[in-house]
Amino acid sequence: MPEAAALTLVPTPIGNLEDITLRAIRTLQEADLILCEDTRTSGRLLQHLEIKKPLQAYHLHNEHQVAPRLLERLAKGERMALVSDAGTPGISDPGFLLVRECLAVGLRVECLPGATAFVPALLKSGFGAERFSFEGFLPAKKGRQTRLRELARETRTLIFYESPHRIVKTLTQLAEVFGPARPASVSRELTKLFEETLTAPLGELAATLAARPAIKGEIVLVVEGAKIEKRSKYDDPDDDAADAPDLDDAD
Repeated sequence: MPEAAALTLVPTPIGNLEDITLRAIRTLQEADLILCEDTRTSGRLLQHLEIKKPLQAYHLHNEHQVAPRLLERLAKGERMALVSDAGTPGISDPGFLLVRECLAVGLRVECLPGATAFVPALLKSGFGAERFSFEGFLPAKKGRQTRLRELARETRTLIFYESPHRIVKTLTQLAEVFGPARPASVSRELTKLFEETLTAPLGELAATLAARPAIKGEIVLVVEGAKIEKRSKYDDPDDDAADAPDLDDAD
């Protein structure tokens, strides 16, 4: 048997509490300590699973402060499980820092497979899933327009996370940069009672959601990639090279 991991990343349900694996339950049962974003949220899940274990808050606002102490405890043999409020920790949630520090000092880290929001949203969109780019949350302000322009010519399917109060703004900006006719899909409340997926051009989605009085639930936005421009058989492939700047002559 391989050596037990010091730290195990444990995916938790994104909505439906049945979406947790038997292995995840066993790992939580065997952990000495469970690290979580919000002890109240994770406490409700553990109560549902009838698991009683110590909980410690580990989130974006305290991870740099608590990580050194956690490493000391892990090095002494404690086994810890890391969970987020929903889904897989480390994907747009805390986790990366502690994993990196554990690996740097030779502590074994394991990540269990399990729930994550962007996979069902991607597959439900009907867009290509062979090649995709997960972008997480777009920059809130600085660098936002620059990033949108960079992504406008991306041919892979694009996946974003977005909050309910910003989704209309994001759809509007994407329609302006990508074009209002670019196909897109908005999924919200995944795995929950009021799960909903809307698929339409960006401009139409922006108008549809803007007309709603309130939007609830975390959102996954999937946008079809840009179409690859096909060259004519009469195009000279050397033309691009001729137009490119000569780097040797650059100042």
